[in-house]
Amino acid sequence: MVYDIEMLRSFYSNFPKRVDVAREKIGRPMTLAEKILYAHLYDEKALRLFRRGDDYVNFRPDRVAMQDATAQMALLQFMNAGKKKSAVPATVHCDHLIQANIGAKADIETATKGNSEVYDFLKSVSDKFGIGFWKPGAGIIHQVVLENYAFPGGMMVGTDSHTPNAGGLGMVAIGVGGADAVDVMTGMEWELKMPKLIGVKLTGRLSGWASPKDVILKLAGILTVKGGTNAIIEYFGEGASSISATGKATICNMGAEVGATTSLFPYDLNMATYLRATGRDTVAAWADAIQDYLEADMEVRAQPDEYYDRVIVINLSELEPHINGPFTPDAATPISEFAAKVKANGYPRKMEVGLIGSCTNSSYQDLSRAASIARQAFEDKIPVASPLIINPGSEQIRYTAERDGIIGDFEKLGATIMANACGPCIGQWKRHTDDNTRKNSIVTSFNRNFAKRADGNPNTHAFVASPELTLALTIAGDLCFNPLTDTLKTEDGREVKLREPQGTDFPPKGFDVKDNGYLAPTGKDAEVKISPDSNRLQVLHPFAPWDENDLLEMPLLIKASGKCTTDHISMAGPWLRFRGHLENISDNMLMGAVNAFNGQTNAVLNQLNNTYEAVSAVAKQYKAKGISSIVVAEENYGEGSSREHAAMEPRFLNVKVILAKSFARIHETNLKKQGMLALTFADKDDYDKIRENDHISIIGLKEFTPGKPLTAIVLHADGTQESFPVNHTYNDLQIRWFKSGSALNMAHV
Repeated sequence: MVYDIEMLRSFYSNFPKRVDVAREKIGRPMTLAEKILYAHLYDEKALRLFRRGDDYVNFRPDRVAMQDATAQMALLQFMNAGKKKSAVPATVHCDHLIQANIGAKADIETATKGNSEVYDFLKSVSDKFGIGFWKPGAGIIHQVVLENYAFPGGMMVGTDSHTPNAGGLGMVAIGVGGADAVDVMTGMEWELKMPKLIGVKLTGRLSGWASPKDVILKLAGILTVKGGTNAIIEYFGEGASSISATGKATICNMGAEVGATTSLFPYDLNMATYLRATGRDTVAAWADAIQDYLEADMEVRAQPDEYYDRVIVINLSELEPHINGPFTPDAATPISEFAAKVKANGYPRKMEVGLIGSCTNSSYQDLSRAASIARQAFEDKIPVASPLIINPGSEQIRYTAERDGIIGDFEKLGATIMANACGPCIGQWKRHTDDNTRKNSIVTSFNRNFAKRADGNPNTHAFVASPELTLALTIAGDLCFNPLTDTLKTEDGREVKLREPQGTDFPPKGFDVKDNGYLAPTGKDAEVKISPDSNRLQVLHPFAPWDENDLLEMPLLIKASGKCTTDHISMAGPWLRFRGHLENISDNMLMGAVNAFNGQTNAVLNQLNNTYEAVSAVAKQYKAKGISSIVVAEENYGEGSSREHAAMEPRFLNVKVILAKSFARIHETNLKKQGMLALTFADKDDYDKIRENDHISIIGLKEFTPGKPLTAIVLHADGTQESFPVNHTYNDLQIRWFKSGSALNMAHV
C-alpha cells in the first residue's frame, strides 16, 4: 500500500525542477545530500550557497515519525500549539514501552494493560490531529517506516536518533527531539545547521561472513562517536549498489553512533526492488523516472575529494566481520583480532546471551542469514551454549518469517521470540539472571552498548556484531570463537565448522501479514483527556521567559566526569513509563552521571546542608528556594538517544546552564529548544578549574549575540574567584528561543 500518495505525486513532479534551480544558483555539481537539502528549503526565495558547518538553514520536511516514548511529550507540546491538524503526514509507533520478558504474546498483553492510559492518549491524539497510529506489536518504528513511508529523495524528521535508517531508501531522515517534530507538524520552519559532507566510497563486494553491519562497525572505528557530528554521511561507489536496501538501512541506522546528522545511499535497482516488494510500485516508477536526480552528479562521483569535506574508502571485498565494544559502539575490532583483545583486557570470555533484532538488524534478510546458521546447528546436532533472544522488526517480517520456517529454525535452538519491538535494545529487558550486578558478556545485533543500556547492569560487557556473527557466538558461548577459522564439537564428538551464512533479500513467496497493526486517523473532534491524578501523563505548562538578567552565583549541581550520554542524563528502562509526565520523570535526572569529585553516581553535594544526595533531590531543593543551578560536563555531552527529556528535566528543575567541553548535535539543539543555555569552554582546560562547592555566574546575556562569547565567573568557597570566556553556537532565532523561554513559546508570538 502507498500512503500519502498525493504528497508523493507532488514531490516527484517538483523535485527535478527544484534541483535544477539550486544547481544553477550555486554554480557547481551537487552531491545527493545537497540535492535533497536544497530541494527542501522552507523558503525557495532564500536559496543561495550555504556554508557547511556554519550557516543555519530553514527546511520544510515531508513527514514526521514518532515512537511512543517520545511521542507523548511531542504531542503534549503539539496540543499547546493551537493547531487542528498536523501540517505534514505524521505517524506514531508503539514500540518502546513493551518490556521483553517471557515472549511476544504475553509481553504485548502485559504492555497493553500496563500502558493502556498512554496508548489511549496517543491513539486519541493521533486520531484527533490526523496522525497515523501503529499499535503495540506492529513493529519497530524504523523498520515500519522503511516498509511503508520512506521514499527516495524525501526528507523526514523522527523523534528517535536512529531515524536515519530511512537513508537505506535514499531519504534524508534526521533524528530530532519532540520540539523539532512539533515545529514541522505546525508548519513552522525547521532549522538545521547546514551539515558538512562525509563521502564514503564503497568498492568491491561483500562475501562470506561479512555483512552490511560490518561496514558501519568499521566506519565507527574510523570516525569515533564524534567524527560524524554535524555531518551527513553519503555513500557512493560500485560497492554501494551491491548492498540490499535493508542492508543500506542497517548502515544508515547506526550512523547515529558516530554523531552523524544522517546517512544516505543513492537510488538504485535494489531500492526499486524493495519498493516493489513492499507494495510501492508507483513510488518506484516515479523514482525510476528521475534516477539521475537521486544520486550525486557525475562530476562529484568522478572527483569526490573536490565536493565532500572528507572522503573515506572502504573495500567491501577485504572487509572482515567486526565486533564493537564494550561500553561504546566505536571500539571496533576485526574478528581475527578479537580473541586476543578479550584475553588482553580480561573481558568475561563466556558469552551469556545472544540478542538478534532491533531497528538496526531485524529485516527478512537479517533473519534469513542468521537462520541458515541455526539450521546447520540443529541438523549437525551442535549444542547451543547460550540463550538466544529474537526481536523481529515488524509484524510483516515476523508473520512472513514464521510462514517461511525461519522463526521455527530459531525456536529449534531454544530461542525466545520476543515482541516486534525495541525491547533489550533500549533497556526494556527483564533479564533472567542469577545476579544483575556481576561482570558478564553479551553479544547483540543492536546499535548501542553503553553501560547499563540493555539490562541496567553496569558490569555487562555488551558487544555489537551482525546477526549472523551474534548467532555463531551464541552457539559457541565463547567470545574467543571465530567462525571463519574455528570448529565446534557436535553431540557425537565430531568437529564441525559453521558454513558461511546464506539468506535472501526478500521472501521467495513475497511478504504477507494478516494485521499490520495500523489505524488510520478519522479526524473526529474529540476531547483528549488527561487525568490530573495520573502518574503517567501530565499537562505541560510553558517555561517562563528569560528575566533579562545575567545568571548570578548558581551553585554547581554536578561536575560530570567522562561519558555522559542521554542514558546517563535521563535513563530509559523502567523510566520510560513516565515519558509523558515531566515532573515524575525528572526524578531520574543525571542519576547515571559520574560525579567528578567522588566517582559516584547520583550522589552530589547539596550546598544548602553540606550533605550528599541524589542529583534531582538537590535540584528540587534549589528550585524550591528559587535558586538556579548549573551542570558542568566533558566531551560530547548528550550523545546517544534523541530523548528531549534529557533537556526538559534540567529545565524543569531550574538548571539554567549546561557548560561542557562539547555537545552532541541533537542534544545541543534540544537544550536550545527548551530555553536552556548550552555553553562550551573556550579553553577545555578550564573544566579543571571547577570545584565541588563553587558558585558560577554567566554574564553578558544582555548583549547575547551570535558569535560573541559569554563570560563565566567562578566564585570558590575560599572567597577567590576566576573568570574565563565560554562559547556558544546560538544564532538570532535561537537567542529568541532563549529569551522567550522555549522555541514552542515562539509559536504564539
